[in-house]
Amino acid sequence: MRKGHGIFLGLLFLVTPLSFSCSKKPVAPQPQSQPQITVSSSQVVFESEGSSSDVSITSNGNWTATSNSSTIWFTISQASGGSGNVTLKLTAYANNTAAGREAIVTINTSNGKATQIEVSQPDNQNLLAKFAMVSPKLLTNNGNPLLDFMFTADPTAVEYNGRVYVYATNDNQQYEKVGPGGKNTAESIHTLVMMSSDDMANWTYHGLINTAVLAPWTASSWAPSIEYRMEKDGKTHFYMYYSDNAFGSAVLTSTSPVGPWKDPLGKNIVDHSVPGVDVNVPFDPGVVIDNKGTGWLVFGGGTEKTPYMPGNARIVKLGTDMISLAGSISEIPAPYFNEASDLNFINGTWVYNYCTNWDPRNVWPYSNILAPTAACISYMTSKTPLDSSSWQYGNNYFKNPGDNVGDNVGPYTNNHSHLFKFNQKYYFAYHAMYLQDYFNTTGGFRNVGIEEAPMDTTNGVNIPMINATFKGPSQTKLLNPFILQQAETTAGTSGHVQFDTAGIVGNMVAIGQIDKQVLMVRGADFSKQIPAKFEARVKGTGQIDVYVNSLNGPALVSLKCDVKNWTTLSQQITQKIPNGVGNIYYVFYGDGFLFDDWQFE
Repeated sequence: MRKGHGIFLGLLFLVTPLSFSCSKKPVAPQPQSQPQITVSSSQVVFESEGSSSDVSITSNGNWTATSNSSTIWFTISQASGGSGNVTLKLTAYANNTAAGREAIVTINTSNGKATQIEVSQPDNQNLLAKFAMVSPKLLTNNGNPLLDFMFTADPTAVEYNGRVYVYATNDNQQYEKVGPGGKNTAESIHTLVMMSSDDMANWTYHGLINTAVLAPWTASSWAPSIEYRMEKDGKTHFYMYYSDNAFGSAVLTSTSPVGPWKDPLGKNIVDHSVPGVDVNVPFDPGVVIDNKGTGWLVFGGGTEKTPYMPGNARIVKLGTDMISLAGSISEIPAPYFNEASDLNFINGTWVYNYCTNWDPRNVWPYSNILAPTAACISYMTSKTPLDSSSWQYGNNYFKNPGDNVGDNVGPYTNNHSHLFKFNQKYYFAYHAMYLQDYFNTTGGFRNVGIEEAPMDTTNGVNIPMINATFKGPSQTKLLNPFILQQAETTAGTSGHVQFDTAGIVGNMVAIGQIDKQVLMVRGADFSKQIPAKFEARVKGTGQIDVYVNSLNGPALVSLKCDVKNWTTLSQQITQKIPNGVGNIYYVFYGDGFLFDDWQFE
């Protein structure tokens, strides 16, 4: 394509062929055919102001061309015509606002038939200025929240095959239901979010677990907890427990960390129909498998007996199948308990974590430990978890984000967390309202963050105070740009970026818009090799501009796409970049354009 010309999606509107018959005898005149028209392109995208694009029109009758734009920002070389072939030239005026523009050109025939051409121009703003306030991550070294293009909450995590997989409540589903002015009452959430990383900086979005389809009998789906185990069939089985609203706790299973998932029971594993469930809100399940391969489940919440000792935290041993209960249900006497049960097994010790309530701390029997603050995370330990008297209170170790201990990551909220190990190091997952300002809402929509947790396990289990930050954990290894990487793997985005399923479980594709969007990956290693070519798997009409280290200056490479089917396109790189480690920014645009994966060579 010549420089300065638009990007076309050529959709041919087929013309019914004219037919004639020959005979030695005279024949009656044939009725005239209806006016027909063929347009060479149904979409025109101006790459820059002043650029022009040609559209060929073939017609057997009269036609007119009109635009629906309320402001005149482009010209059409010819407004009407008759039979034959005509080339219309569309030219964009100067764009003083630098904002994106769009319009519809309608070609009408004399009998009222119409064909439309979509006309658009992406914005041409200064990219650094355009994306300065879209995310706390894109133009910074911040690692939190993990995903900056959607709301997520109530995290759980598990390490598997060199990656950490994080699962969360999909607060974004409620946000999409009620909008920026609505409240996060959570009843419309029927999906769980999946993401993973092998470096704690670049996170791959694997899509959603649709509980409304998998378990339509559940009311809502919140607060997942996951474990896995090698079973007798030689396969690794994953067990995902989650809250069925406040009515109970359900379970899904899979032989892959990203699904497909199935509902093995068709009912809750814990609710009021189960003998021994004597708390009125048996939700927020937390699961762990101990060193003998035995599963354990904690859950609970609801009406307090007293503020100091609410009496509604529970633990039960799971059956060998992990989807049944194997014994009686015991109480965990958790002081000032509210919700968010979570369980770990560390060096022969069961470690129970929970969110405290909001009540005044009028009773506190410990002289050597401060009373926990409101809605913070506290922990308890036991060697014999079914013996209620064996549980010992440890301390509180994560304040409510609203206390502003650490960074100011958002206002007060409920607290929900998970301790996990990755690459022989402990981490702490939680949520805070990181993105509300960026999404123009105060409705209580949350996002998952992670911090390093320098645990002391040399003499029992001691968890130090952990603070919420924007910075988050350090990147554990560099990203290799010379192997295939997914477009849905990001360390930051321009926010509000949308992804869709790609027909493969756990794989997503980025969806283009008329306006420019950005995907960024962090810590790409160009120290050993300088790239000569860039390639990407794409579909539709659009463009990817690739920048390294900064959105300033010319793009390292621009890849233009105009294909109807999934295709891997490549572009030679003529610019040089310095050896070293840098961030890569993918600025992509095009209405309906799809971006699946990328690689340098």
